[in-house]
Amino acid sequence: MQPAIENAPRKALPDLSQGKLNSGLWPRFMRGINTFLSVPRQNAYAMIGLIIYAIFILTAVFADVLMTHRPLEILFTDSYQLARNIAPGPEHLLGTTYGGRDIYSQLVIGTRSALLVGVTAAVCVVAIGTVVGLISGYFGGWADNLLMRLSDIALGIPFLPFVIVLASFLGASQMNVIIGIALLLWPNSARVIRSQVMSLRERAFIEAARVTGAGQWKILFVHIAPNVLSLAFLYTSVAVGWAILTEASVSFLGFGPSNTVSWGYMLQDAYASQALGRGQYNWFVPPGLCIVLVVMAGFFISRGFEEVLFPKLKG
Repeated sequence: MQPAIENAPRKALPDLSQGKLNSGLWPRFMRGINTFLSVPRQNAYAMIGLIIYAIFILTAVFADVLMTHRPLEILFTDSYQLARNIAPGPEHLLGTTYGGRDIYSQLVIGTRSALLVGVTAAVCVVAIGTVVGLISGYFGGWADNLLMRLSDIALGIPFLPFVIVLASFLGASQMNVIIGIALLLWPNSARVIRSQVMSLRERAFIEAARVTGAGQWKILFVHIAPNVLSLAFLYTSVAVGWAILTEASVSFLGFGPSNTVSWGYMLQDAYASQALGRGQYNWFVPPGLCIVLVVMAGFFISRGFEEVLFPKLKG
């Protein structure tokens, strides 16, 4: 009986028994990345979402090559007339706006603006949410109460009006939109990660780390944090869609920067120019469709990862 008793704890401590190379922060981080990358091979939703994201990322990276005109350049015809409301054709793939600007070029460069805001805001949201969730879930007590009350306050503030007011006071810029999104969207990811941490802190491998003399912060960021990375990545994909949708809404309402072309800027320009009344579907349908696709991609990725990594969360 004695060997069986001795072997039982070793099976519960795989992370601590794999030697120095596999017990550091970097190997654990890489295992989280590998877990994230393995999911699309197991789930069609995640694969479709990542393919959509990849297409938009490539478009944003090579936007300078794909554009046929400068997005804010006012164009003229050969007869020196303003190239206003030209129908789609070989020279202008999606036609031109009422102000004589090329719609296709605006759509392409708008991808870069959308992803810049979406990815930056999502990284900020998930970074804040992950740190708050880790500290709150692991330490508990007054730190947990303080951080969760802050999250309650953030959840109670109307999201879009807050971002609009912030952009109005600080100025119309994409950075201010990102700040507004980061300040209010972190509680959702923080609460979920907090729940996961509260479960992990009671596991045997955490207790074993304490026995070996590991400090609280080392346990938190070396032993617990890598185990919630997949959950953090999952919320990143969701936050990207939310951030892009928010930026488009703010720009559509006229609170976005006037010198930066985004999909929301295009929709606002089309609305102000009464493109719908003139039936210029080539003007407002493409940016609207791009917003829908990005948000759908975030949903597909979150759905796929939820089914593979967290099957108990599946409804």
